[in-house]
Amino acid sequence: MFYNIVYKLLGANYSILNILRYVTFRSICAFFTSMFIVLIIGPRAIRFLRTFQLNGQPIRDDGPASHIESKKGTPTMGGTMIILSVCFSSLLFADLSNVFVLTALGIMLGFGGIGALDDYHKVKKHDYHGMAGKKKFLLQVAVASCCYCIAHMYDSFDGAFSVFFPIIKNVHIDLGWFFVAWAVFVIVGSSNAVNLTDGLDGLAVGPVTMTAICFAVISYLVGNSVFAEYLKIPCVIGVSELCVFLGALVGAGLGFMWFNAPPAKVFMGDTGSIAIGGSLGYVAIMTKQELILPIVGGIFVLEAVSVILQVSYFKLARKRIFLMAPIHHHFERLGWSEPTVVFRFWIISIALGVAALATLKIR
Repeated sequence: MFYNIVYKLLGANYSILNILRYVTFRSICAFFTSMFIVLIIGPRAIRFLRTFQLNGQPIRDDGPASHIESKKGTPTMGGTMIILSVCFSSLLFADLSNVFVLTALGIMLGFGGIGALDDYHKVKKHDYHGMAGKKKFLLQVAVASCCYCIAHMYDSFDGAFSVFFPIIKNVHIDLGWFFVAWAVFVIVGSSNAVNLTDGLDGLAVGPVTMTAICFAVISYLVGNSVFAEYLKIPCVIGVSELCVFLGALVGAGLGFMWFNAPPAKVFMGDTGSIAIGGSLGYVAIMTKQELILPIVGGIFVLEAVSVILQVSYFKLARKRIFLMAPIHHHFERLGWSEPTVVFRFWIISIALGVAALATLKIR
């Protein structure tokens, strides 16, 4: 809004406003704006959530015994702070004529609404199971399908229906209209993987921030024809504007980490984790780097796979592979303290982020 009104209307008269042309500068502005919004509204939002929820988020009764007491009464739905700050900062500094930004905001708001309904069910019924899984899944598919199809209508990239491989240059598979199903799978899968990771204080927000940083770099490179040609990666005109959206997400993530660090004063809840995960999956699709997402988001993949393996093996053999799933609880059962699990997972996430960015140059 600020960019569209101030720069496009007054930029010709005031040369100092030319700095707004640069997506990197606007991304930095979005980063700081989003972070400060969360830090400012955080205390009041937490007090409101405590008053509204009374008993806070219901804690799994089959989880580690220490969680039942230490996390009792902690409010959830803190992800609303992230969503509001990201949307406000993006509307302020992004080009609102850019369809990639608008649909990214659509994904965040749509998935955030689904997560909020799920959190509301948990709090209202004092049951950690929340909304029925099938209903939540169908709503996610509907939102992802609508937003991707809208974005595709305005996407001029010739290989929009192709899957590009990392490391290997000039190799891709054209899926045709099956790509729509692939896109929905990536968006919904990413959403639920981040949701599964959000089980310890600060665990999800660290890898989320790292993933957002990596894709901010990727979206800038993919949207720049010079860099894209040099790195032999697809060039999608206009996708670099997602840097502003991702910059806001990084800022909001760091701001939220202030309140979510152990011991957490507020939980992100499905409101935040589902919205952020879906947004990251969407960005991966639009930048044509969805196969890099499992690398930089390896922690999310590990968490999701651990649940799938645990459930599948238990149904077949009536035995468990892990002491508890998702896998972060397995390490807790092995005797790791909660901060130890969180910080070691953060270290792994940083290493995976560096490895993901390295694949761009290895081509």
